[in-house]
Amino acid sequence: MRISTTTFFNAGLTGILNQQSAMLKTQQQLSSGLAVATPSDNPIAAVQALDTQQNESLNTQYTTNRGTAEDQLGLVDTTLSSVGTLLQSASTIAVAAGNATLSNSDRASYATQLSGQLQQLLGLANTKNGEGQYLFSGYQGNTQPFAQTTAGANYAGDDGQRLIQVSPSQQIAVSESGADIFQKIRSGNGSFTTGASGTNTGQGVINAGSVTNPAALTGDNYQINFTVAGGVTTYDVLDTTKGTTVQSAQPFTSGNAISFDGMQMQISGAPANGDQFTVAPSTNQSVFTTLTNLINALNTPASTPATLASIQNQVTAGIQNLSQSLSNVLAANSAVGARQNQLTSLDTVGTSLDTQYQQQLSNLTSVNYAQAASTLNEQQLSLEAAQKSFAQVDGLSLFNYLTG
Repeated sequence: MRISTTTFFNAGLTGILNQQSAMLKTQQQLSSGLAVATPSDNPIAAVQALDTQQNESLNTQYTTNRGTAEDQLGLVDTTLSSVGTLLQSASTIAVAAGNATLSNSDRASYATQLSGQLQQLLGLANTKNGEGQYLFSGYQGNTQPFAQTTAGANYAGDDGQRLIQVSPSQQIAVSESGADIFQKIRSGNGSFTTGASGTNTGQGVINAGSVTNPAALTGDNYQINFTVAGGVTTYDVLDTTKGTTVQSAQPFTSGNAISFDGMQMQISGAPANGDQFTVAPSTNQSVFTTLTNLINALNTPASTPATLASIQNQVTAGIQNLSQSLSNVLAANSAVGARQNQLTSLDTVGTSLDTQYQQQLSNLTSVNYAQAASTLNEQQLSLEAAQKSFAQVDGLSLFNYLTG
């Protein structure tokens, strides 16, 4: 087989160029620190690295989202804590205002204090976040949720909660429905409410009562009707929903328990003949209505013992409703705290994932400096050998051999 001089030359030159190209690639890897600079360097590793980078980018975005959620929930938490403190203060004022020895001006002074707290509560309920959106308007972030009325406040928001995606599989609510926190509050003791007829002429005051047997509750409306004859006071309990008599001609002693159908309450003082008290299932009542009713009651002059008893009954109901409102706010605050704890746990997981993704990318694309340096030395030796052999072959010819 004959091999031409041109073939020798081209083969030697190709070998040298290949060795130079390999050395250049190794030098680039050492200088950049990347073993996979282009997909052609290692197609499989390049695809895996791209997938890892996308996952890392998503994880970074979830981290940013969690930061936003933490900021907004922190504001909700702080606001609800302020609402709770305000309601505790209002309850303290209401208890003090229920003292039967107070004068009309004393009660009016307490009413003024509660009026100020009602305005503060409206301000807190209309709190905005850093983006200018209301915290307690549900999905309607740009709509002011509460506007004061003569009966309390109207709610213009909805029942939704704005959500932020904080992990591939989880969203976190960063706002609350004002209806759930300030409007949907069970009146009375949460199961039933008690009250006094506005036409009562006696001095009887009824408390909020309690449930003694949940299984016996009927959900009906009741009346407790008093009869005073010959100095003896008795009462009848009527189920006004069914139109039946539950108890009849029961002897009355101030402060003693009145029990029927799984419920128990006390009436203190001296009811007059014909006085009526009501017991009804609890309904939802706005905290703004509760405060407004308290303010109106305390601003009512007590010109007679019966009027004073009416005011005390309204104050007693208001105190109980404020207690329900506070419990509702504390429950909402606790739920917000639970979400903040979830974000903390997700942050820990996210940090761990970020470390894993960076390690995985390093394993896929980073150069092994010791191995690359060794490879570069081998390539340099190979290049030098190729250059020497090429120089020797290039100098050979048949004429030189014959005359040499």
